[in-house]
Amino acid sequence: MFLKQIFLGACGLGFGFLASAGVFTVLVSVGLIPRFAGKMHVAKKVFALEEAVVLGTLCGGFLSVFSEYGNIGGFVLSRSLFGAGTALVWKWVGRMVLAAGGFFAGMFVGCLALAIAEMLDSIPIFSRRIGFRHGLGIAIAAAACGKVAGSLLYFAKGIYMSGM
Repeated sequence: MFLKQIFLGACGLGFGFLASAGVFTVLVSVGLIPRFAGKMHVAKKVFALEEAVVLGTLCGGFLSVFSEYGNIGGFVLSRSLFGAGTALVWKWVGRMVLAAGGFFAGMFVGCLALAIAEMLDSIPIFSRRIGFRHGLGIAIAAAACGKVAGSLLYFAKGIYMSGM
């Protein structure tokens, strides 16, 4: 039984390393981090940006596996650290933090998807094939607004709870 647990732990660790290596390979091959550094005018700090992405990925992976260690809000609310009447305030603060985190994660995924599409030249090829000359920026903005509307509907209606 003990050897089985060690084997499963080693496999899980190895598969996690492989998955994270794949994510970082895509980020490096697309050139997303240096492009972000160039757009933000912090090209001198590109290594710090890359380290922040690695640290964020590691923390996110750790908290997704060991979620009981990331429940800081539950800890604060159960112990009334800031007074007995502040539970409602801290629930709203927690919701705002989650909303900001979701917003930035969505921006990152959207930028990654567009960077991959740009790397594969799919947008210019598609626009030439269908004869789309003007308004490409409006079309991309409309697609982004549609994704935002779909995400808001998905979470507002609780579709994620149905398991579909």
